[in-house]
Order: sequence, then structure tokens, then C-alpha cells
Amino acid sequence: MSVLSAYGLLAQALIFGAAVALLPFGLLRSHAGLIATAVALFGGIAPILHGLLGTPSLTLLQLALLQLANRPSPLKTGPALALLGLAVLFYPLLLAWEWLDLYAIGYQPWPLLAAALALLAAVLWRRRQDLWLVILAVDLAGYASGLFVNLWDALLDPLLVLLAALVAGRALLRRFIVAKSH
Repeated sequence: MSVLSAYGLLAQALIFGAAVALLPFGLLRSHAGLIATAVALFGGIAPILHGLLGTPSLTLLQLALLQLANRPSPLKTGPALALLGLAVLFYPLLLAWEWLDLYAIGYQPWPLLAAALALLAAVLWRRRQDLWLVILAVDLAGYASGLFVNLWDALLDPLLVLLAALVAGRALLRRFIVAKSH
């Protein structure tokens, strides 16, 4: 088994456990999440998820670990919208315009790392988004270690984009409900 496959299985088990920890189990949420992680890993759920969804990004794994640790998620409306904006730029370009293949840039991203990610890190630092800086640093370390061959795979994945869409959609729905009630 390759290192990436082992990572994918373990990450899918942890993400499954984090999803279970979102259920309303009260004080037992953390325990239920850890039990669900073990069941997913040893009961065959993680391989099925890995086969269906692929290898999750390090960003999604770190958000899952925060959920399992019962820590507040940094994926609020602003970061969710930023992730959606990146996904809207990234995925349609991947499908439509071959001459501007952002995914291919992820294989040799050194100019991208030097410019765009340094700018992102500066913005996060200026806004005191320390947790997002740590998440970005772990993502970059995962890419630099060779775990991921493409930078984009370490940073985002379709399940993370879906999660960001749910967070942003929930915030927009709340805003709509509040506007309707006034």
C-alpha cells in the first residue's frame, strides 16, 4: 500500500468520524466521533469512501481533526466564500479551457507558491487568521514532502467545496430569513 493510499484511508475514517461528531449526541459527541472513526477504518467504511470520493485534501482533514477535537471550525462564511470562489475559478477552467489549465500549474507551482500563496499568507497574517495560516502551512508541508504530487490536491477537493457551499448557503439562508422577518 502506498503512503498516499494509507493517508487516504486514514483521512476518510477521520472525516467520517468528524461527520458523526456533528450529530446531536450532547456530551458524547467526541466519543461518538472517535468510535465512528474506528468503525470506519476497521469496518470497511473508509475504503468505500476512499473509492467513491478519492483522497481528501489536507485542508479537509485538518477541519475534520478540529471537529473531532471539539474545537470551533475556522470555516466560517468568509473563508467558505473564498473557497467557493477558488473552486468556481478552478473547476470550470479545468473542464472548459484547455489553454488555461490551473490544475497543470499545480504540478510545477513554484511561481504560484512564491506569488499567490505568499500573498494569501500575508493577508491571513494581517487579519490574524492564525489557524488558517497553520492549515496552509500543513498543506504546503504535505505537498513539499511529496505526499501529494499536485499542490491543488493538498489544498482543496470536491468534498471540501461541498462543505464550503453548505456553510455559505446556511449563512445566506439565515440572512434571508432575518431580512424576511423584519
